[in-house]
Amino acid sequence: MGCVHGKCCCGEHTSSDDGSTDYRETGFVRSHRKNILAQRSLKRAPVPSHNFILEYTFFTQRGYYPDSPDKENQDSFCISTNLQGNPNVHFFGVYDGHGQLGSQCSNFVKERLVEKLVNDPAFLEDPVQAYNSAFLATNQELRSSNEIDDSMSGTTAITVLVIGDTLYVANVGDSRAVLAVKDGNRIVAEDLSSDQTPFRKDEYERVKLCGARVLSVDQVEGLKDPDIQSWGDEESRGGDPPRLWVPNGMYPGTAFTRSIGDSLAETIGVTALPEVKTFQLTPDHLFFVVASDGIFEFLTSQTVIDMAASYMDPRDACAAIAEKSYKLWLELENRTDDITIIIVQIKGFSNSGTFRVGSDDINVGAVLNSRTGTPEIPAAHESDVHRSVRTSFSELHSDQPEASVMGPVHSAECPRPIE
Repeated sequence: MGCVHGKCCCGEHTSSDDGSTDYRETGFVRSHRKNILAQRSLKRAPVPSHNFILEYTFFTQRGYYPDSPDKENQDSFCISTNLQGNPNVHFFGVYDGHGQLGSQCSNFVKERLVEKLVNDPAFLEDPVQAYNSAFLATNQELRSSNEIDDSMSGTTAITVLVIGDTLYVANVGDSRAVLAVKDGNRIVAEDLSSDQTPFRKDEYERVKLCGARVLSVDQVEGLKDPDIQSWGDEESRGGDPPRLWVPNGMYPGTAFTRSIGDSLAETIGVTALPEVKTFQLTPDHLFFVVASDGIFEFLTSQTVIDMAASYMDPRDACAAIAEKSYKLWLELENRTDDITIIIVQIKGFSNSGTFRVGSDDINVGAVLNSRTGTPEIPAAHESDVHRSVRTSFSELHSDQPEASVMGPVHSAECPRPIE
């Protein structure tokens, strides 16, 4: 169905008996199928050491770029279970490529990062050190690649490694992982990662010491005073965030302070060294979300968790969150970013009960702990499940929405920043 003025026209939603919405059969999925890759069945990864199950699904959507209608999805992701043949070790990662060769970068990292992590002798004894080594080694291998020029291209990476009842979260860039935590009669979003952008004072000061100029596009083009080093915060940043520029040039314009690749940006402080955080699971931890900033650009962590918790089926939740994000992009930017989301339910730790999220009652027990809310699925046995978002189901056919776009104006002297 065509869309007017870039607004996404979606069909009516079909509600099930439990009040959830089956987005797999609605206008959003039907009208965008050519560019969607979604897991149509839930997969399970048991963690026998602590007697619980991870049940996961994913959804990815190529962005809508009116000026580049053939631009491919630069997101990629990796779901890898039973690492080293160990049924208690599982990995989930999302990679958001950017620049002219962003897709190649994200797919390169998708393959190499988990491989280097697993092959590290210290992998299970010291996962934090293994993570640091894997990120830096992957970055170096990308830098040395003859097929990919990473001077102005690269990828962010948000990854969650599950070892028994512990989550190890490693991040470079502005994609995000969020944990749903039961708190009395609420479900609260707990960020498992911290976006690495110039909005963060510590990251701002670090890149400044490395020689970066930190300015918005309007500032670097002379439309705003460059001496006013105040851009608000990430939640209210609008469409002109602070970016990194070399001292005497109009590049690279990255809005993040860490990534894999981006060798020119590395000269002004952008680094592939991840921030690694450790979290111990408890019965109050219900599920976690791993997603690219295509999801979080206009949706808060709490909104994403609220939406995910309100659906019986996480496949519906993925589609609903993607649709909401897609609509907001078109309303506020008249284009969309690539969108990728993985939802991982933690089944076995949670107790049944009815809780209230916002103004809506939800049955958390039914959502996260029921053996009948979702079909019984055999345990996953594959040791490496790598999916490229450039792949699509052969039967999916249709076009992106039509739209006329007036994007930000950039002068000839200032190339468009990396996106």
